[in-house]
Amino acid sequence: MFRKLLVANRGEIACRIFRTCERLGIQTVAVFSDADVLSPHVAQADEAIRIGPAKLSESYLNIPAILAAIADVGADAVHPGYGLLSERRAFADAVGGSGAVFIGPPSGALEVFGDKIQARQVARSVGVSPPPGSEEPVDPEDGARLLAEAERIGLPLLIKAAAGGGGIGMQIVRQTADLERAARSCADRGRQAFGDGRIYLERYLAQPRHIEVQIFCDGHGNAVALGERECSVQRRHQKIIEESPSPAGFFSGQLGAERRARLFLEALSVVGAADYRGAGTVEFVADAAGQLFFLEVNARLQVEHPVTELVTGLDLVELQLRVAAGEALPRAALFPIFDGHAIEARLYAEDPAKGFLPQPGRLQQFDLAANLPGVRVDSGVATGVEVSPHYDPMLAKIAAHGRDRAQALERLLAALAACRVQLVGPKGPRATNLGFLQKLLTSAEFRSGQYDTGLAETVQA
Repeated sequence: MFRKLLVANRGEIACRIFRTCERLGIQTVAVFSDADVLSPHVAQADEAIRIGPAKLSESYLNIPAILAAIADVGADAVHPGYGLLSERRAFADAVGGSGAVFIGPPSGALEVFGDKIQARQVARSVGVSPPPGSEEPVDPEDGARLLAEAERIGLPLLIKAAAGGGGIGMQIVRQTADLERAARSCADRGRQAFGDGRIYLERYLAQPRHIEVQIFCDGHGNAVALGERECSVQRRHQKIIEESPSPAGFFSGQLGAERRARLFLEALSVVGAADYRGAGTVEFVADAAGQLFFLEVNARLQVEHPVTELVTGLDLVELQLRVAAGEALPRAALFPIFDGHAIEARLYAEDPAKGFLPQPGRLQQFDLAANLPGVRVDSGVATGVEVSPHYDPMLAKIAAHGRDRAQALERLLAALAACRVQLVGPKGPRATNLGFLQKLLTSAEFRSGQYDTGLAETVQA
């Protein structure tokens, strides 16, 4: 196992990783920008080192600064968390070149799955179907090609960035008149977020459900699927509520069990084609009839990993560390026992009534119900901390586990009702999405389990 681990990330995921390291006796190092001097992840690490000003490109995305920090503290391992540099092959290679171990998949897997078009080709090569779409990048300035692709695929369709993830840049196109504008917008966002303006087109499925499989592979030939997560409650193509297992009706009964087993095998076959190691998520989309299509592979730990941990009793960060250190997956991971149901809600400093506009400000009160039965809170902020406009405005992930879905939902709603959050900006109180989460979770559609990615649009902000 490792002696000293540096987390090349911030906020709640850094705090989450530090908890596992503390339990395992691994020394921890935080990196921080000028905006994060007072952030909890800085205080929770054994050591902390400044890497730059608030701007992302000059701090958490600054590879030379992070490499210098690795050398300064003598870290022998680096965990990238999620987002930021977590899926960038250049960073993984640079960490390896420094002599430290990158806690993540091999570089080849990062390269393959960092390109969604290439990932579609890999899936197809092992008999797993993605939605109909482009087989190569499409020039956003080539109107004739865009129109030809749209006519071949059919409307409505999605225009997606070939690099990155998280729905960044994604555009829904329902009429050909909007093609060129949407293509340019997607390409611009891809360049801004990932340094890659390539785009492709994909059929938009009616009433889609977003279902993903948590996989784990080691270097000893072992691979396992640790259940699925339902991630269909989204705003702006970003997940805000996740649960495991999925309540989708097509997973019920004997046929449902067979379909779930087939889904797991398909997920493992996709990552197996790329000599994968470590944690990963294979994402699928289901149409209204329940047919599942491959979307992409997120070659990292997911934001929503707590729901998988709650239903399996496994520590996914510990598994990441052990696999990266050359160990085989333990028996508890190879033969997981799934217990009950878990639901997670993401609490954001954003205003649902204003298009989910981020609400930076200072937290005058931040009391979350972490001591309620079956409730888990992961957060990277605290009372007195400034929520910076430079970073993602997520305040916490609040998850609840129960013997069944009804109990998990009851416990999550109780936890949200007990939250006390006061966020203040220069001109007075700022909004959060706390009330919106409660409306979503109490809606008839969510309670029934028969919802799709359009649910958030039907709830009054």
